[in-house]
Amino acid sequence: MDMTANEQARWNAHLQTPVIFNHHKPIEINATTIEHVDLNPIKSTPKALANEERVLILTPLRDAAYFIEQHFDLLSQLTYPHHLIDLAFLVGDSTDDTLAVLSKELERVQTSETESMPFRSAMIVEKDFGVTLSQSVEDRHGFAAQGPRRKAMGRARNYLLSTALKPDHSWVYWRDVDIKDSPMKIIEDFIAHDRDILVPNIWFHRYREENGKMRDIEGRFDYNSWVESEQGLKLAASLDKDVVLAEGYKEYQTGRRYMAKEGDWRDNKDVEMELDGIGGVNILVKADVHRSGINFPCYAFENQAETEGFAKMAKRAGYGVYGLPNYVVWHIDTEEKPGNA
Repeated sequence: MDMTANEQARWNAHLQTPVIFNHHKPIEINATTIEHVDLNPIKSTPKALANEERVLILTPLRDAAYFIEQHFDLLSQLTYPHHLIDLAFLVGDSTDDTLAVLSKELERVQTSETESMPFRSAMIVEKDFGVTLSQSVEDRHGFAAQGPRRKAMGRARNYLLSTALKPDHSWVYWRDVDIKDSPMKIIEDFIAHDRDILVPNIWFHRYREENGKMRDIEGRFDYNSWVESEQGLKLAASLDKDVVLAEGYKEYQTGRRYMAKEGDWRDNKDVEMELDGIGGVNILVKADVHRSGINFPCYAFENQAETEGFAKMAKRAGYGVYGLPNYVVWHIDTEEKPGNA
């Protein structure tokens, strides 16, 4: 106030004194029945490790006792920090000891004194859907079973997702129990691509003796990851809306481009290809994709169900669906029936 008029003019030309008005006192809510959830800070970014973004690993199980120990061996090798990982399993319609074996394996991992072993949390969800189809290769992968099986799997995935997904999860990693081998850094590798939905190529080892030596036949497993074709669109248009197309079967010739038939694990693993359908063996999804209502149709959505319907639904909503043809996750060898792709 003691400045001259010229001094005040020069002062106000470059700086004004800030004035803070506080007309309202903060509102304090003391009711214990009211919970506040702020999803704005929850992001899915390529800097997941630096941001300590949480990952939810989901696995639906049915008559899977035989594979569970190996499943946990592979999970324990994951290099993404285990204190940022939550595990959740859905056990349904099982007739073997899946629930008991799963419970003991979880107890073993979660009570381990090895720092790298325990995960942030683990959840077991039980829900039966009345599925009676045999888990034998002949029945499970037979053509007639595909429609009902995919619809039931879609329901199982949705029940598991809706029960286990929490507000602080940034990524959802779907991982089948019958994976034989996969890279330990698969979560970090996939997150680095910053895609809404991303899947690897799924192959299998099959060993045959030839001339006294064992030969490793690298088989292509998952024909549910594909690029749509004009032939496929025309076929779908000719079918009733409730028919579910099944890939890799001679009954439906779609002419689609299968990622399983492309790529090589020896080549650049970061090469991407855009997909219209995906398989369910290994999927990384940004959690907000699921929060936006993109789930696994347990009905025919554009003549697809479960994971393929999920991809179709995601693309309809404007999300990106991609695959890595040279990034291979190895599945068990199922010794498919002759005639199936």
